Amino acid sequence: MEALVVRRLGDPTLPPCAEDSPFEAFSRDHPLPELSSPTSVRVRVAATSINFATFLQVQGKYQERPPLPFVLGSDYAGVVDAVGPGVRKFRLGDRVCSFASIGSFAEFLVTEEKGLFAVPDGCDLVAAGALPVAFGTSHLALVQRAQLKSGQVLLVLGAAGGVGVASVQIGKVIGATVIAVARGTGKFHYLKSIGADHVIDSSQENVIESAKSFLKARGLKGVDVLYDSVGGKLAQDSLKLLNWGAHILIIGFASGDVPVIRANIALVKNWTIHGMYWSSYLTHRPSLLTDSLNEILSWLSKGLITVQISHTYRLPEAHLAFAALRDRKVIGKVMLVMSSSAKSRL
Repeated sequence: MEALVVRRLGDPTLPPCAEDSPFEAFSRDHPLPELSSPTSVRVRVAATSINFATFLQVQGKYQERPPLPFVLGSDYAGVVDAVGPGVRKFRLGDRVCSFASIGSFAEFLVTEEKGLFAVPDGCDLVAAGALPVAFGTSHLALVQRAQLKSGQVLLVLGAAGGVGVASVQIGKVIGATVIAVARGTGKFHYLKSIGADHVIDSSQENVIESAKSFLKARGLKGVDVLYDSVGGKLAQDSLKLLNWGAHILIIGFASGDVPVIRANIALVKNWTIHGMYWSSYLTHRPSLLTDSLNEILSWLSKGLITVQISHTYRLPEAHLAFAALRDRKVIGKVMLVMSSSAKSRL
């Protein structure tokens, strides 16, 4: 089968044929995974996504470091290809989605039945494969951790990325007033189109002054929930906008700079600071993660949320997908589609 194998850590934007590429020359004869238990399921992968965490993992900068060599993994969607004798929920041909820490950058992978989710009718597999990590992270962060409520103000930094777009939409489903921060005219117009109440182009405007002007015009005191996937100076400055009792969601550090939140200020302001490492819920609170993804899939089937696919590449073009992510050319998600035969069934 086709697979993208990481042979050493390095720059994922280099093509597999490059001398310093972290990837093996693209393999079409990687071993087909076998069912590993009575309740295991083999999925023919139709599409898998590239996340910022995937980018870091290839470089050895992510908190999870699988032993080399390994096949990269992320959220994915596909069709059930084989099932163990103990499988009860799924049959051959069922459309499913899930998340794999390793293994999804291949034509087939094997996982346990309990970790799979049925893809709703009317949802294509590329969209379903883009959903678990971005929308799962944002849903658990906003609904379970910060407990965002209708009428509150949500500030989203890095709003045009995968988790950012998801958080803007989830905020609007809940009924919050959403301020979205991104860079570039195209991202500005897209965020307005999905319902953001106020969009700030950080390449053109002073983020803090623009947000203050909007809040004043709406008669709002400040921000109740800060969703930060960027870090750095922008996150640091955004603390000035927070209300007493605000929630700070630490999602990631796309800027490469980890901000400092002074504990004495958090004490005086009664802020709650939440770290959000989504995949750890698989180990510590799997039922919460399952309930969260089921609700997101329900919202998707009802048209309450949409999945924005920014770029789509074939598996041998993965380095181009990573380059698009690096160069901040993305609005929403970057996806890898396994083959033309899989795409024809989406």
